[in-house]
Formats: sequence, C-alpha cells, structure tokens
Amino acid sequence: MLQNMDPELREIGELLASRGSEPIDVATSRALLAAMIGTPPADDRLDVTERHVPGPNDAPDVRILLISPRDRAAPSPAVLYLHGGGFVVGSPETELESASALALAANAVTISVDYRLAPENPYPAAVEDAYSALTWVADHAAELGVDVDRVAVAGSSAGACIAAALALLSRDRSGPTICFQHLVIPAFDDRLDTPSMRTFTDTPMWNRERAEASWRMYLGADHDGDVPVYAAPARASDLSGLPPAYIAVSELDPLRDEGIAYASALLAAGVSVELHVFPGTFHGSTIVTTAAISQHQIEEAATAARRALVART
Repeated sequence: MLQNMDPELREIGELLASRGSEPIDVATSRALLAAMIGTPPADDRLDVTERHVPGPNDAPDVRILLISPRDRAAPSPAVLYLHGGGFVVGSPETELESASALALAANAVTISVDYRLAPENPYPAAVEDAYSALTWVADHAAELGVDVDRVAVAGSSAGACIAAALALLSRDRSGPTICFQHLVIPAFDDRLDTPSMRTFTDTPMWNRERAEASWRMYLGADHDGDVPVYAAPARASDLSGLPPAYIAVSELDPLRDEGIAYASALLAAGVSVELHVFPGTFHGSTIVTTAAISQHQIEEAATAARRALVART
C-alpha cells in the first residue's frame, strides 16, 4: 500500500513507518513531544491567553488557551479545539499552530482545551472536560465577544473523536448549541474492524497496534465491552440533529474507513457533510509542510472553517 504514497511524503513516511513497531511508552512519548514543541513562537496577529475554567463535578478546573485574532470584530465565531495524541499525549501547545490557523481563517476565538489524558484519566474524563469548557464558553459569550449561535467544535485524530462525541453529548443533554464539526483524520471506532484498520499494520505515524493500545488506555482497565457512543461515536445509531461536518481523512491511514463510514452515516441521518480523502497521504502527514498535498490539506481545512462560520453572519 505504501507504494501509493505521495512522492514528497515518501522519505519521511518510510522513516516513520520503520519506527512503527517500537513499543509505546506514554511517559517517554510525552517527554519527547514536550521537548520537540518547547515554547511555541508568538504570532503578532493573535492574542493567546491562558485561563482555568470550572471542571466537571468533583474534578479539577480545566486549563484552556484562548486564541483571539487582534483585528476580529465582536461578536465573532468561536471554535472549541481538542488536540490529538491518541488520548494519552498532547496539549494545547502541541497543536497551537492548527488551533491558531482556525482562529485566523474564521476570524474566531479559538478555545483550545487541555483535557485530562489517559491512562491516568480514562473515559469519560476528556469528554466531560470538553463539555465543561463548552458550557463555559456559552455562559461567557458576552464577555468573550462571541456569537453564541456560531460555536463550532474541532479536533484532529483523537481530538476529532472527542469533538464528535461532544456534539452528541451536547445534543442529548440539551446543552449549548454547536453549529459545526471540523473533524480531521478522526478516530471514531474502538472495534477496529474496518478494511483500512485491518490492512494498515505498518503505516507511518499510526497503525493498528497503536490504535489498539490507544483505545485500551482510553477505555480503561474496568472496560466491560459496553462502550458508550460518547467514547466511540461510530457506535451511535442516532446521528439526527447533529451539526454539519467537515471530515478529512488520509488514504494511507488505518482510521480512513471509519471516517468515511461516519460521514456516510451522518448523511443518511440528514446531516450535511463535506468529506475529503486525500490521496497519497498518511496519518499526520501534514508535518511535511512543504509538500504540495500538505499545503492543499491545510488550506482546505481553513476554507471549510471560514465557509461554515463566516458565512453564518
């Protein structure tokens, strides 16, 4: 399958694929990621501030980064952003560039959530942290200069799973209205039984072995097989009444088919969906920012957010 890889991605893709069988060590992965990120560079077009908002009952406050374009006109859209990292690594800082791109594309306040990570805090900690941040945004819309009718959720990989779960949860709790879901290379299905998941055992960045470990840690040691839809949105049988979605998947990604299946299920439920399968790409291949296909993905993600949020004035 890797022969289909985009030529501009092949060198780094093959290198990453060769490391795909290395054991997953959460502590080491977190330390390496933090060292790689360091202190993100400042962007003079944006104000970035840290806040702590009330968490779920009997849980700690939730740290967020508020990312706001300096020239935005209030009330503006808002995007609640959930970072990726297999449910076990990552922070708002690790995907500050992606969250900032959405803020600039839609002239929106982006709220990046530092949700609790597994395995120390398995499901439902991350989703409940995200819901607490969402309700805080809705309750403080006037203070934030946010249009409460233009609040979107967004995320990448595991973050896209949490974002989609948040849309389901807020619908079912009659919580804050979400106007749009921006879901990039999403993980939706703990059953790991799609053709792409069965086939892609040696792909770069993400493969079946890592997916198995990720879900095992996220669902927790007490997992009894009865997986809620708010943990794995692919298990939801009722997708009616959910907000429109943009879903982007990569051809050479084990998660490819569950993203396509979820898009199809949303469409069958009467939900508008924009779905793209990017040829020759692998999970997270936009790290090769110079590749033409990566630039296309990045530009299109920004366009989808802008069209969904700015056009709703």
